[in-house]
Amino acid sequence: MSTVEKVSYAQKLSYQLLMILLIGILIYLGHGVLVPIYFSILLSILLLPVADLLEKCYLPSTLANLIAVLLALTVIAAIVYFISSQMIGFLNDISAIKEHLAEHISSLGKWLEQTVHISSAQQEILIENAKEEVRHSGGQYIGETFLTVSQIVVFIILVAIYSFLILCYRHLIKRFLFAVFDSQHKESLEYVLVESKHIIQKYMTGLLIEMAIVATCNSALLLIIGVEYAIFLGVFAAVLNIVPYVGLFIGVGFTVLVTMGNSSGIHEIIWIIVGMEVIHFLDANFLMTKIVGSKVKINALMTIVGVVIGGTMIGLPGVFLALPTIAVLNVIFAQIDALKPWSILLRDDRESIPQKRILLHIQKIRRKIKTPISVKEVNKAPVSKDERLI
Repeated sequence: MSTVEKVSYAQKLSYQLLMILLIGILIYLGHGVLVPIYFSILLSILLLPVADLLEKCYLPSTLANLIAVLLALTVIAAIVYFISSQMIGFLNDISAIKEHLAEHISSLGKWLEQTVHISSAQQEILIENAKEEVRHSGGQYIGETFLTVSQIVVFIILVAIYSFLILCYRHLIKRFLFAVFDSQHKESLEYVLVESKHIIQKYMTGLLIEMAIVATCNSALLLIIGVEYAIFLGVFAAVLNIVPYVGLFIGVGFTVLVTMGNSSGIHEIIWIIVGMEVIHFLDANFLMTKIVGSKVKINALMTIVGVVIGGTMIGLPGVFLALPTIAVLNVIFAQIDALKPWSILLRDDRESIPQKRILLHIQKIRRKIKTPISVKEVNKAPVSKDERLI
């Protein structure tokens, strides 16, 4: 009579950590091949409703998939053209920006000499050393820039081809996945595929809508303040806002730096920092939750860890791919009993009650002025005893 040995929790955890390590090594070594495929999967899932709609209009499947990919390339080309056209004026005036920044640096040097007691001669030595380093490595940087541009073109072509083929063979890929797993896991696999598709579509479309709204608000704010290159800086900050938590500070810092190169007034800098922080607060607490929804609800700790790990392993693409990857992994882990603890670690189950707090304060104000509150409003925002103590 054979007995089944029970695997201890320590052994299970060791196997899981070893599997994570092996997957990480595979991604690190093969990211040149895997990253275009991953982006093409995201793009094909995003274009799936468009392809299905075209097929419903009695277009052949291949032609519908091709038109969907071409539409995506047209939108990408339009965005690149818009950003490039906005950058032209900025690049033409970069010499004037350097001159204004040199004045600010001179003022900073005087302040350092008076307060930190670093002499002007020592400051000049540090600046000259930095210039020499840039001068020696300038050719290398230029070569890397052209190489990067060529890589981007090849990357876009690969993503377009992969996306078209994935759309064409999506039913074959689905049959393959069902053939790989046992029939007893069919229901869980179906749930994972449907939820993953829904999360990616919700995340990608929501991210584009959010980026457009934030870019409009940033540009309007900078135009009202009177900042030069307002549209370019507003769009650039909105694009950087995709990077969770870190992109905001980079966008604000770059906008402040460019503004300092065009103006000497400190009040503009203050209004930029305050205004962009307010826009980010409204975006993070209201806009993102309404547009993207609660499906992509990962706690802040795991989001930052995922962004850092993705950026360390594969660079900038890893930063952008971190959040949708974690969200899909959360769905997968929730369907596997042995991996459910990892799902608990990833998701954010904290109850969001800022709207109820606001309604509670409104109710208190109305009671003070003796204004009757309708029963309908009370039912919409029920307040428990625990929330009254907050």
